[in-house]
Amino acid sequence: MPRSSILDPNKSYTFRSYFEMSHEPDEILAEFDCALERTTFRFPDFESRTVDSYKSGMDFYNSVASLKADMERRLPFVSLTSDAARREILIAPIMLSLIDYTQAQLRIEYYVNVSDRLKGSLDYYIKTPKDLLVIEAKNADLERGFTQMAVELIALDQWIDSAEPVLYGAVSTGDVWQFGRFFRAERRIEQDLTLYRVPADIKELFQALMDILTGQV
Repeated sequence: MPRSSILDPNKSYTFRSYFEMSHEPDEILAEFDCALERTTFRFPDFESRTVDSYKSGMDFYNSVASLKADMERRLPFVSLTSDAARREILIAPIMLSLIDYTQAQLRIEYYVNVSDRLKGSLDYYIKTPKDLLVIEAKNADLERGFTQMAVELIALDQWIDSAEPVLYGAVSTGDVWQFGRFFRAERRIEQDLTLYRVPADIKELFQALMDILTGQV
């Protein structure tokens, strides 16, 4: 017996709609003929990279250490009970540091309209030959945030003019980050089982983000 659709054909959906659904992530992704797989991503070791791997003339390691120190110094004085606070204090500084190194175009609240089922604003979209999507998980709900991010990757697949076989995304509650990737030909979303905590794991997180944007993965 065919599986019944969980989406109403007469209804319009935004990306946020998928965050608010109570259905399982694999059921939502199946609506777009995509499978979900949970696995562990393997990024190159941080110590194996040099400054020249990214941008000549900048002290990569000291800059990441400075970013971590800045966060640790400010966090005791900031309440992170709201989405806005987590975004401004924990997510935005990392995004701005990324464009310092990549000189890439950063789109904030970038609107995408693929269809009545795939439309809405991408929180952060860094445009390079290896595009990167980053979204904030509202209400600090990482699992539902991942589902929303996965749907946004599916939309991005149809929106951009790129031959890259894999699209990468990350979802963040501010203090916790998780990666996902979309294998476009296979219609498969992979969810990284590794969680990166900020500021504790910022070195490894920033390394992974840079490796995605510079094509090292």
